[in-house]
Amino acid sequence: MKVNIYYGGRGMLGDPTLYVIDKMQEVLEELNVNIERFNLYEMKNSITTLPQTLKEADGIILATTVEWYGIGGYMQQFLDSCWLYGDKERISQIYMCPIVMSTTYGEREAKMNLAVAWEILGGQPCSGICGYIEDTANLEMSEEYTTIIEKKAENMYRTINQKLPSFPASNQAVKQKVAIPRNIDLNPQEAEQLSQYAADDGYVQQQKEDIQELASLFKDMLGQKENENATDFIADFEQHFRPQAGLKASYKLIIENSKKPLLIYVDGTALECRYESGEKADVEMQLSQDTLNDIVYARMTFQRAFMGGAMKMRGDFKLLRTLDQIFVF
Repeated sequence: MKVNIYYGGRGMLGDPTLYVIDKMQEVLEELNVNIERFNLYEMKNSITTLPQTLKEADGIILATTVEWYGIGGYMQQFLDSCWLYGDKERISQIYMCPIVMSTTYGEREAKMNLAVAWEILGGQPCSGICGYIEDTANLEMSEEYTTIIEKKAENMYRTINQKLPSFPASNQAVKQKVAIPRNIDLNPQEAEQLSQYAADDGYVQQQKEDIQELASLFKDMLGQKENENATDFIADFEQHFRPQAGLKASYKLIIENSKKPLLIYVDGTALECRYESGEKADVEMQLSQDTLNDIVYARMTFQRAFMGGAMKMRGDFKLLRTLDQIFVF
């Protein structure tokens, strides 16, 4: 028989949970049980791989300490990994004994949370231990407390050895209906490999760098395409310019999905078109690229686009009307 102990506390001196699991380990070893212990605080970067260690276990002990609220981050991360990467068929054959000692309020709720989490994973429950211990010395010096711990260890051994059945729990029925994890079509071997990758900081960092490189590549391609389109619009305005003597005006075209607005400066026979942000203009227009395409292909005029609601503008309306006179598409 093999029993794994997963300790989710911080390993602080005087932690009452450490005394309880030490005593339980001592009793189980006297019963010829093979014990393997995992201190989660020492395995911060490899917790996602720990569901692999459940494969050879007949039973486990989930032990944690309530220092201020709840079961703690390390234990929660381990349970999350069991949900994401654990072999649910194997977990369904494993008995779990929860141990929660508290130096503040909330040990009963934390113990129940561990039991419910394991049942939702499909595992088998065992009777656990919870208690409020203000001073660990009182726990160590009490023969009554020691007897309780030893009896719980013996009951756990008896439950696993005899494979005692338990009544089905409602949370398991609910899990089968509404708490089904997203199916990613991975067998246990592939899930194990995925958890190894997730715990490999070098691999994760390389993936992030690859994603950033791809994002930069597509961004450059998109920017190049936008610049090509921008050049086309500038060429259209330059080719269809019909100067008017004495006209001096500036126009800003804010085009959707374009990084910078198109600025048009007219001074008599002089024309300047460029993409630039931050400049003010006599007339500012906001329109889509499709609307601007309709204008340069003579399917619509600036004034019709404004009157039809396809373009918004602010500034001198008289200067807006001159656009259709100085740019004849």
